Amino acid sequence: MAEMVSRPYERAFEKHALANPDVLCLSADLTSSCEIDKFRDDHPDQFLSLGMAEQNMMSFAGGLGLAGYRPFIHTFGVFTYRRPYDQLMASIAYPRRKVRIMGFLPGITTPGGMTHQAIEDISVMRSMPNMTILETGDATEVESICEAADSIDGPVYCRVLRGSMPRLFDTPIVVGQMRELSLGSDILIVTAGISTEEAMRATKALEGVGVSVRHLHLNTIKPFDAAAMLDHINSVKGGVITLENHVTEGGIGSLMAEIMADNGVGKKLKRLGLNDTYAHGGSRAYLMRYYGLDALALTQGIEDLMGERLGITEKDLAEARVDAVHSLAKAEGL
Repeated sequence: MAEMVSRPYERAFEKHALANPDVLCLSADLTSSCEIDKFRDDHPDQFLSLGMAEQNMMSFAGGLGLAGYRPFIHTFGVFTYRRPYDQLMASIAYPRRKVRIMGFLPGITTPGGMTHQAIEDISVMRSMPNMTILETGDATEVESICEAADSIDGPVYCRVLRGSMPRLFDTPIVVGQMRELSLGSDILIVTAGISTEEAMRATKALEGVGVSVRHLHLNTIKPFDAAAMLDHINSVKGGVITLENHVTEGGIGSLMAEIMADNGVGKKLKRLGLNDTYAHGGSRAYLMRYYGLDALALTQGIEDLMGERLGITEKDLAEARVDAVHSLAKAEGL
């Protein structure tokens, strides 16, 4: 059963910022919601409040980057690209400023509904030249996200988890290196972020009925090692399935489709995610079930991919749970 870790970002950012005096902490009036309120109180000389003005914050951060600082922007993911897209592009991405954009509440990890759910952020950021994209999937990756982002010579967008989360991995993020969680030969599952925990549950159940699963977890979405992924695709007899906390267009499902099309791979691909829809409010577990983003939806998708029924039930998946607390955790507030 996985260890649950509370607020790992709070401690990780403080440690990184204190070791690097040219790192500055920027907030857009969501300081406590992004777990930097303690840093604000304890280290005011490295903290700047820009108020609820994300467009100005992007331009301001670009100027700080020009002056030799490495600003870490903290806000909800939706507010890093929907409102300030022009400033993000012109002041940060185009001049390749060393700005680290920490986007909290990725996808449906918030009950706040459409206005607070970053469901198309990867597609937007992937299409932006010079932008690196990282995504956290557990406590260990949250603990290492600051150092990983700050190793990039240019702007970085990070999908960051907050609150209480499981520790699924023992090693920190290595930029550009996917995690090989299982190396079976029948079906390739590719996941990122919170969908990885669901896929780990599904993998246990699938192997119990004789399906050999190859499962890859992505924490670096851009840039991407297409050659390494192609090797994995060619290593399975069946098809490829992706599960992501994002719309099915422009995210990791599209990334896999591009790799397969560019290299003439004639295998089936099934993409699971938000299918041309905005999500409504609700707990994370409820939304993942409602929109088909959980372990049950993944096993059903694999059945479709294989063209056979495997007989996996909700009880089987419950018994394969990675942790006993996560699904019952209190819904994220705003």
